[in-house]
Amino acid sequence: MIDDMQKKQTAESTSTVSMDSTYTGRDLGVTTGPNVCCFKVWSPAAVQMGLVLYPPLTGGNPEQTPNQLKQSILSMHPDEQDLWVLDVEGDLRGYRYMFKSTFADGTSTTAVDPYARAVTMNGEMGVIVYMEETHPEGWEQDIRPECSHPTDAVLYELHVRDFSIHPSSGIVNKGKYLAFTETGLRDAAGNKLGIDHLAELGITHVHLLPVFDFATVDESNADNDLKDASNYNWGYDPLHYNVPEGSYATRADDPETRIREFKSMILALHRKGIGVIMDVVYNHTFDTAESSFEKLVPGYYYRQHADGTYSNGSGTGNETASERAMVRKFIIDSVRFWAEEYHVDGFRFDLMGLIDITTMKQLASELHHQVSPSILLYGEPWAAMDSPLGDEMTVKGTQRGAGFAVFNDDFRGLIKGDSDGDGKGFATGENGKEDQLWTGVQGSIHDFTEGPAETINYVTVHDNLNLWDKVARTQGLQDTLGFLVYNEDGSIRGFDNVEEAVRKADPYLQIDPDNVLENETVRRCLLANGIVLTSQGVPLIAAGDEMLRSKFGDANSHESGDIVNAIHWDQKQRFKPVFDYYRGLIQLRREHPAFRMRTREMIEQHVRLLHKEQGLLVFELQGEDVQDTWKRIIVIFNASPKTRSVSIPSGRWKAAVEDGCVHADSLGTMENSKDHQYSDNSQVQVKRLSMTVLYSEC
Repeated sequence: MIDDMQKKQTAESTSTVSMDSTYTGRDLGVTTGPNVCCFKVWSPAAVQMGLVLYPPLTGGNPEQTPNQLKQSILSMHPDEQDLWVLDVEGDLRGYRYMFKSTFADGTSTTAVDPYARAVTMNGEMGVIVYMEETHPEGWEQDIRPECSHPTDAVLYELHVRDFSIHPSSGIVNKGKYLAFTETGLRDAAGNKLGIDHLAELGITHVHLLPVFDFATVDESNADNDLKDASNYNWGYDPLHYNVPEGSYATRADDPETRIREFKSMILALHRKGIGVIMDVVYNHTFDTAESSFEKLVPGYYYRQHADGTYSNGSGTGNETASERAMVRKFIIDSVRFWAEEYHVDGFRFDLMGLIDITTMKQLASELHHQVSPSILLYGEPWAAMDSPLGDEMTVKGTQRGAGFAVFNDDFRGLIKGDSDGDGKGFATGENGKEDQLWTGVQGSIHDFTEGPAETINYVTVHDNLNLWDKVARTQGLQDTLGFLVYNEDGSIRGFDNVEEAVRKADPYLQIDPDNVLENETVRRCLLANGIVLTSQGVPLIAAGDEMLRSKFGDANSHESGDIVNAIHWDQKQRFKPVFDYYRGLIQLRREHPAFRMRTREMIEQHVRLLHKEQGLLVFELQGEDVQDTWKRIIVIFNASPKTRSVSIPSGRWKAAVEDGCVHADSLGTMENSKDHQYSDNSQVQVKRLSMTVLYSEC
């Protein structure tokens, strides 16, 4: 990062760049054609622009390189709308290229094309590829899984490497895109693993943590083992926005491999009926002075304070100026590229508060009208630090009617409590949360949404403590279970290294293996996500919740390595009743439209509060009026540590969910019996720390 003085000088030196300058075409970067490549780069501050060509590292035909030189610098021509253009004849497959810009003061920089679609290892140069030649077999027949409405979605947040890296995954391509293409895997007990597990669980979309090319993982050393945390990251450090990350490919040194294998992952998930959401980070870049944006148009792509210094609303050193025409264009072009070229089904925006609301509205409109109405859009409606963007920030409420959703951190907090400490919420033992809970259950339509499609309901994601660790902490169990404690210098308190600390920890010490569902921590976890999966809105769960995943108390594991982050697939059998519960609830939600109403009006007319008191919430869904096969549904949340007796309306009721089990006939998991039927004026006994769902078919 450059310091404030350098930032100010850079901004002042480029004050002549028009903030209104724009180019409307969709062909920036390289456009390939039969025996010709057209290069276009936008740089209004440059007085000269050169295309630097290098022969390919693999493939290609050096005989057709202009001038047959190891390095050729070809002058580009100025064009309208501050473009520099050049058509180069010949077959340039695999050729590496850069842009060399010279400015009025005589300074010169060499930059990777911001619109590059392929790069060399670690993103050092752009590479010319013919995208139509990167399709895996069957790609032309790929079809997006149907998603008629956002509330039909069940989202599952997942890190590519975490998914397959542990030995218990049984996956050959560990840590790679191709891990998602491996089918038929089972553990010793016959449980499905990998992508088959995802399909069995019933989720509709996998939300992948960043999979564009990011900076902090060395792609030449991406296959480090479980003990080495030095080359692990979540990926929130963007380098090249339009290129898949190379460390997840089997060959990072071959530019086409990462593209083909990324498409293979998408194709495999689509064939299982699962859509793919990309976590995108357009709010900042990894570096400022060395970024392609800054090298080509100094001072333009980054937001500044009134004194000319660059602002830092992201907390990482910079924030992009999305409100400027060509920054907005880049974001929209990039998202559309992933949606169209890679068939991506949705996008989650990191720190979306730093993206101006005009850009988000325009993006949503273009995607839904010009690409696919089924594409999902959502993001974090906040920034990490203060930003000069001010009233134009995309925060809760600004999304009303705009075609995208926001993370509902209010609902998250009232269910579980704070994110990293021992603060409690409804499901973790705090009283007095019932009114707020009722607001969230209704899709926050009386808070900040126009309709339920605008709220992403969740309790934990990759950030902060995951669900198991958070609930355990609210019970004061962190020391008993051996959770990691980091010193200020990053060392582990009481241990020489993380590996030793993890070996000594026992996150499940207090669970009786023969009676998993009786454990208090388990019950509170199931209640928390049970609320999410039965509330109006769009539910999201974090990968591994269905197997009681623990990160050993690590609240910020972005650099903690596989030893902390890997998903332990052997826990599926160990905690099978937990998996069955999640699977049943997801199936319940997907089969019954009463849990996923589409409009404010439907919720106001057909979701009725029956009763609330300390630690208890009871409400009714009128299914008949929303084309549900169940005419009436009663949902009861009991966050009390004791069984509660609850009066229910007259009618003939059956139990679909009770005491950690899902057993409705329609789900095919267990036949109903007389023991699960309730007649007129019954008192239903709702077990401690649990959810009960009753239904009537008449």
